[in-house]
Amino acid sequence: MKVKKYTAPTMPEAMKVVRHDLGKSAVILNSREQKTKGFLGLFRRKYIEVFAAVEPNPVPKKLEKPKKGPITEFRVQPPEDDLLKELERLKRQLNQTQHHQDQQNVLPKPIQYIFNQLEQQEIDNKVMEQLTPFLLEKYYADRLKDYSSLLNETKQFFENQLHKEQSDSTSLCNAKYIYLFGPTGVGKTTTIAKLAASQSITEGKRVAFITLDTYRIAAIDQLKTYAKILNIPIKVAYNHEDFLRAKESFKDYDVVFIDSAGRNYRKDEYMDELKEYVNFHEDEEIYCVLSLTSKQKDLEDIYSRFSQLKIDRVIFTKLDETTQFGSIYNLWYKYQFKMSYLTHGQSVPDDIQEASPELIVKLLVGEKQW
Repeated sequence: MKVKKYTAPTMPEAMKVVRHDLGKSAVILNSREQKTKGFLGLFRRKYIEVFAAVEPNPVPKKLEKPKKGPITEFRVQPPEDDLLKELERLKRQLNQTQHHQDQQNVLPKPIQYIFNQLEQQEIDNKVMEQLTPFLLEKYYADRLKDYSSLLNETKQFFENQLHKEQSDSTSLCNAKYIYLFGPTGVGKTTTIAKLAASQSITEGKRVAFITLDTYRIAAIDQLKTYAKILNIPIKVAYNHEDFLRAKESFKDYDVVFIDSAGRNYRKDEYMDELKEYVNFHEDEEIYCVLSLTSKQKDLEDIYSRFSQLKIDRVIFTKLDETTQFGSIYNLWYKYQFKMSYLTHGQSVPDDIQEASPELIVKLLVGEKQW
């Protein structure tokens, strides 16, 4: 069986290229609308991406590749005699069903089971559409018919995607000044104590605290309590001048963690105030702290707002307060940021782990819970 991928400005043009190259017996496995990268995100053009397949015998007449023809070609093992009919049936049913759930019911049972698990994790439909042709190819072309094998391929699919951005995860907390920004109630103060404990106890670094959260007395007391337990000095900055003096007093320390106030991130004055404290130097890193108990849309709004501050990494908190982890991948899929840590409890310094692709994928497929 020969499988090829084509791109064309419109679906009719794509079909014309497919028939021209593979003949009338070609089967469309999957099609989707894509956009070009454009220039600086502008002037992006839509195009159609089509996966088509045909039996190798008889081999269609080889023609010169059209200018906008196939961009990738690969061959797989010949399927059973009735495979082409099965693909035609599957294509016909998928085209006839409009509802997303109905389309999934047309898929082979092992793939349905995997999709049900991912739907429970609320994985975005755009991700599922990307995963569908990948698993269908494994099922029909590579003859991976059992659930276990397809689940391993699914895990590898997600891990490969995540590794593109997570390859330098060993450089966590590598800057001198580590800022933690995020909305109220996400657990920034507890998270900053966990990070400080790790750097101080495990890494043996000289660590200090600066808190900008002067809006809640309890927040200052909480961080002072952690500072006392960990034997880490702390300064409270009530204004920008206090902050500069605090940084100067800690200039000989290895890492200085800066805790910000959790306020309404939708207010422009709050974001402008935070910008005054960040110099965007190489010795500074900004961590955006997000809670997995937040709605997907809220997470997108929060990240979009804080991205004005040049976010370096993202920390997800409160994994122990939810059973749905798809929003981690959904948000990453949309913004392609680097993830640093996942936190899952109040214990300092224990309830925190590096956000490795392998750990995130285990959460997505239900192999890891807290």
